[in-house]
Amino acid sequence: MSLERFIRDAISPWMKREGPESDIVLSSRVRLARNLQQYVFPIAADKESAHQVIEAISSCINEKNKVSEQQNLEMLMMEELKPLEKRVLVEKHLISPNLAETAKYGAVLMNDDESVSIMINEEDHIRIQCLAPGLQLEEVLQKANEMDNIIEEHADYAFDETRGYLTSCPTNVGTGLRASVMMHLPALVLTKKISRIIPAINQLGLAVRGIYGEGTEAQGNIFQISNQMTLGKSEEDIIEDLAGVVMQVIQQERAARQQLKDGLKLQLEDKLYRSLGTLENSRIIQSKEAAKCLSDVRLGIDLEILEGISKTILNELMILTQPGFLQQYAGEVLNPEERDIRRASLIRERIKLENR
Repeated sequence: MSLERFIRDAISPWMKREGPESDIVLSSRVRLARNLQQYVFPIAADKESAHQVIEAISSCINEKNKVSEQQNLEMLMMEELKPLEKRVLVEKHLISPNLAETAKYGAVLMNDDESVSIMINEEDHIRIQCLAPGLQLEEVLQKANEMDNIIEEHADYAFDETRGYLTSCPTNVGTGLRASVMMHLPALVLTKKISRIIPAINQLGLAVRGIYGEGTEAQGNIFQISNQMTLGKSEEDIIEDLAGVVMQVIQQERAARQQLKDGLKLQLEDKLYRSLGTLENSRIIQSKEAAKCLSDVRLGIDLEILEGISKTILNELMILTQPGFLQQYAGEVLNPEERDIRRASLIRERIKLENR
């Protein structure tokens, strides 16, 4: 398969679009956790019970074809997927690592452009996830609520009048809402201001994590900021508070970028061009170095220092150079060194497409 075709087929269609504040905010995500009242939580479910949950949710979704007509949802059963296929879904943020690794009898429903995925039998019976490019928290919340309302018409949710939606983990009780934004913050890292900003964000009741959420590091200067509180606040308040903090971080990042451009322009240009040269010429490159160089190149594009390269290159290559995608593109299982060689080759090919 040619790289052009592989990129077209591998990258989620929603990722190819730009959204508000997309020079800094790569994506917005909302996830709603729900459970069916008559079934035990997935962690305590056996095969028969788990399959009953899948059938019950499928029945809700297919009732009058309300969801399938609007979204053309397709179901994938985890037990029918190969480990590499599940890894690719994780790298595309369509399923969680938990669903891929531990939810043996789980499933996922996805729409055509992969902006909606409904995980079944993960930590909770239902996890509705909606994604969009740029800063679009209100829009993805609206889409998630629409999906939630359609399912709830035919499902009996576990709900308490005082506590709200009941979930497997107490931290999700209440609204069951997790909202997050993925942000590219290279200037705050370069100016070392990020070390002050992260504790300040944490004090506001928000969490700052890496690209794949809890327990992951921020590769390529990409940080995920999300709410921690789900109880005692409305969905709208959670979204408003998160968006307000994100806008402040955007302003700080833009100010830091201008500071670098005004005060250290030659040094900055040297750094960005060196990173581009590394990507254009490396024969072996590890994931951390690739992520760092890709971050520099994207910064150079946003500051109009590097020209003739698409803004989508960071979004694409941060996904395509992950282990699962590298092996999918190669058509075989690769050891770490082989992946580093393949990663360098794929990046060179991608940049050649830009030059073409």
